[in-house]
Amino acid sequence: MERQEKTHSTGNKRSPSTPLNVLFIGNSFTARNNLPGLIAQMAESIGSRLQHRLITAGGASLRMHWNRGEAQKEILATRYDYVVLQEQSTLPVKNPQRMHENIRLFDEIIRSSGAGTALYMTWARSNAPETRKSITEAYQSIGEELKALVIPVGLAWRNFIDQYDHPVLHDADASHPTLAGSYLAACVFFAAMFGKSPVGVQAQPANLTEMEAAILQQIAWSTMRETAEYAEYAEMKPRK
Repeated sequence: MERQEKTHSTGNKRSPSTPLNVLFIGNSFTARNNLPGLIAQMAESIGSRLQHRLITAGGASLRMHWNRGEAQKEILATRYDYVVLQEQSTLPVKNPQRMHENIRLFDEIIRSSGAGTALYMTWARSNAPETRKSITEAYQSIGEELKALVIPVGLAWRNFIDQYDHPVLHDADASHPTLAGSYLAACVFFAAMFGKSPVGVQAQPANLTEMEAAILQQIAWSTMRETAEYAEYAEMKPRK
């Protein structure tokens, strides 16, 4: 049966003049190429606003952030709509149970603050494509348990790499994102958080051609529409 297209209820009901306030907690996978800034530029191009803050440390896991305590203080001090959690990239493969424990810790305090938990699903390294399934399952299972918003960036990367060779998403270290990889991530975040298709949005980085940006936008949107989370996130609102 064909599924009817839905949009994110938060994006529908929010006035364009009211910014979506998002805290990002993670490491270089979020900081590289200023992912929050790329999302904000896309939002601005359609007359919306993303207000964001990033708490990051190189190679950090969520447990490292938890132990430092800065993230918890920020969550409780500021009214956020979403708090985005990005786990250390190999932990979902090496120890998904530990990853889930970390996310549960943060989810409890995020709930108490009135915000919604969003999970930044990352991708497999280019030299370890066999880990795709483990990463996907680790994020999807805890997302389902907590009713969190899963941002399926890793699935979008998989879908792109399965179809295209260019632009390259992995940097030379086989792990971090190139600008194209971060832009694809931004397109997925934009679709998930604003409930709108990124296709045709005129906010691509200068180093990407229009054709490259168009392909990345289309992959992001088709990924959102094919994931099980799509029907669920469309009905979600940040917790009050």
